[in-house]
Amino acid sequence: MLVLWVPLGLFLSFIISQTWSVQMSWENWDSVGVRGGGNDLGQQSSQPHMVFILVDDQGFRDVGYHGSEIKTPTLDRLAAQGVKLENYYVQPLCSPSRSQLLTGRYQIHTGLQHSIIRATQPNCLPLENVTLPQKLKQAGYSTHMVGKWHLGFYKRGCLPTQRGFDTFFGSLLGSGDYYSHYKCEGPGMCGYDLYEGEEAAWEQDRGLYSTVMYTRKAINILANHNPRRQPLFLYLAYQAVHSPLQVPARYLERYKGIPNPHRRKYAAMVSCLDEAIHNLTVALKRYGYYDNTVIVYSSDNGGQPLAGGSNWPLRGSKATYWEGGIKAVGFVHSPLLMNKGTKCRSLVHITDWFPTLVTLGEGTIDEDLNLDGYDVWEAISEGLPSPRQDILHNIDPIYIKAKNGSWKAGYGLWNTAIQAAIRVGHWKLLTGVPGYSDWVPPQTFTNQRLTTRWHNERVRWDRGKSLWLFNITADPYERVDLSQRYPHIVKKMLMRLAQFNKTAVPVRYPSKDLRSNPQYNGGVWGPWYKDAKAEQEEDERYNNLFTNHLGKRRWKKRPKKKKSKRKVEPQPY
Repeated sequence: MLVLWVPLGLFLSFIISQTWSVQMSWENWDSVGVRGGGNDLGQQSSQPHMVFILVDDQGFRDVGYHGSEIKTPTLDRLAAQGVKLENYYVQPLCSPSRSQLLTGRYQIHTGLQHSIIRATQPNCLPLENVTLPQKLKQAGYSTHMVGKWHLGFYKRGCLPTQRGFDTFFGSLLGSGDYYSHYKCEGPGMCGYDLYEGEEAAWEQDRGLYSTVMYTRKAINILANHNPRRQPLFLYLAYQAVHSPLQVPARYLERYKGIPNPHRRKYAAMVSCLDEAIHNLTVALKRYGYYDNTVIVYSSDNGGQPLAGGSNWPLRGSKATYWEGGIKAVGFVHSPLLMNKGTKCRSLVHITDWFPTLVTLGEGTIDEDLNLDGYDVWEAISEGLPSPRQDILHNIDPIYIKAKNGSWKAGYGLWNTAIQAAIRVGHWKLLTGVPGYSDWVPPQTFTNQRLTTRWHNERVRWDRGKSLWLFNITADPYERVDLSQRYPHIVKKMLMRLAQFNKTAVPVRYPSKDLRSNPQYNGGVWGPWYKDAKAEQEEDERYNNLFTNHLGKRRWKKRPKKKKSKRKVEPQPY
């Protein structure tokens, strides 16, 4: 009898490489056997494994269970078997949501109140902030990040592996080509953006579509970790479905009936994402994680209709403080949930994941962390009331474009020129310019411009309003402004805004640094900034080498000369 021995590592690599192509039906999903690390006979840890899936720019309507024409069977099933978060809020842009997820703190408390962290700025998530992976590492977790960082990288201390992650594979910027992993920030400012740890991942790049590539990397992490010996935290931050709208052709076939090309590509990207999460979930079962794992799924902000997304019937879009920009798709799936197959209508915010997951992982929450998040696990798992009663959506003191905004309009309590938004109980208040304010129904996704509006309110910023009040519970689509009817509520909300503003730190939004150009860094986007001490040490090393080199050359070539009477001053090198 001939026995063929295959090295275990080679066998595992083959299995992982085939994972993407094996499409298991949901009927067979529950029968997937536990293999890999699950064979270890050691005692299962009481600490759950955690997989946090953050997707990019998925609109509130762009999931099957919210009535979308996009097919998402995996997300629908995971959400149906878990807990759907139907009163869940994030921030309207990428960097703010990510910063609040990892710190549990509002933007006003990290200095990231304005816009996003741009590739050319010497800026990043402030180093004095303790991060979620750092706290989980203290609790004994193995921590891994795959995907989009977008929290700054101007110096090495800002990188994911310096902020609590044992490993990192992904991109540092906010967007880029899904296949080549290149990104241009302007003419002559183009570079490669794929990292393994703290170095460019040239050797890892096979031109793979990033959704596929990131999923394979995540499955590889699961395959090479023993789930019975150490709890695992995996932060999987997909690039999808952010622009540019790129997707393998085979996913486009199922959406031929969508006339708008942006919407068609976007829908195909969501389907590819859904398939990726299916494969990831199958791997969690295959390698022995699933029964002791908490999966959190969240979008980072609302969808962008001009790039294919849909937030219908919510008002507004990504980058706005209307509900369409900040109310997100989200759910929790886990065998550890007490009340599965339910909807959580309690108020939940992205800052809440920090204390919730740290506590769930048996970590410690120190008082000096000054968190803005709450532990909402009992509200999600058992249906108990949420400890959260309000949300500061943001205060941006730099964005003051409301021409009619004034202290007078804010009853002397608040300058309504400032862009700000706050939720207290049922009430939501907005000041300044909240952003693009229309309702974009799905029937306008044609080849024509988005000119048909479902509602007749048109806000003219040159002579328009600078303050709105809504009862979001009664009016979730923000149709009826109640600011004139309930001035006493407005005053209370403005006072609350002012109280929050007293705790704000200065805004961090530095000017562009030309040293960030990838052409000065081997064609790669990466750390370019050094503090004064590091720069001085590098200059000294360079000067010493330069001086020694010149000195040797002079010694070899120096001709014999008569001493000059002219005194020559020594030249510093």
